[in-house]
Amino acid sequence: MLSEYAKKIIQDIISGAVVEEPKNSLTTTRSLLCSSFATNTKITRDFEGQQRIKKEQEQLILRFIEDNSYLEINAIDEKYYLTEGGEAKVFFSLDNRHVLKLNDAVYYNNWLDFLNSLIIHNQIFPDTSYELKGFMVANGVLLAVLEQNFIVSNEDVDLAEVETLLSYNGFEKIKRNDFYNKELGLLLEDIHDENVIKQNGSYFFIDTVFYLNVFKNDV
Repeated sequence: MLSEYAKKIIQDIISGAVVEEPKNSLTTTRSLLCSSFATNTKITRDFEGQQRIKKEQEQLILRFIEDNSYLEINAIDEKYYLTEGGEAKVFFSLDNRHVLKLNDAVYYNNWLDFLNSLIIHNQIFPDTSYELKGFMVANGVLLAVLEQNFIVSNEDVDLAEVETLLSYNGFEKIKRNDFYNKELGLLLEDIHDENVIKQNGSYFFIDTVFYLNVFKNDV
């Protein structure tokens, strides 16, 4: 069950407030964007407007990287390539205990929505939390470089069990692989057997997509 601390952080994100703790690259970058951009709390279909905002946020992030060189990653060694999907290209980390994911926030309206989703994931699924290592530009595209625990599946995923687990945390299935938490105003999409891993009887959520949908009639 979600702790009150986790709920407070999620509520701060929905309200557009700065997340004071924990202080790390992820929350710091989000705070930067919060200073200039509002948080989306409903589904928007203004594609052109959101793409313009995403570009403006990208420029702000690039300037932030210039001032904080520790966030600049120049290259990822291709020999450690593992796999890729619709949203990320995945590499083994040098320590063999983590993976690095290169993500261009393609599933999100803008970069702030993307960072919000990552922080929410970290609160709800801490066993597979993301660390923002930095950013890189490849072929003119800005990419977030994320580190996550590498977990090997040794059991088949039972989506009925996943549904029960999510229900215990307040997420009710609304259609196919999408879930909604009415208390928190969160939409969780695309929960299928490629985004969830089962190891030794425990489930691990490795790729989640959260949207802030405070009003359920927007779902």
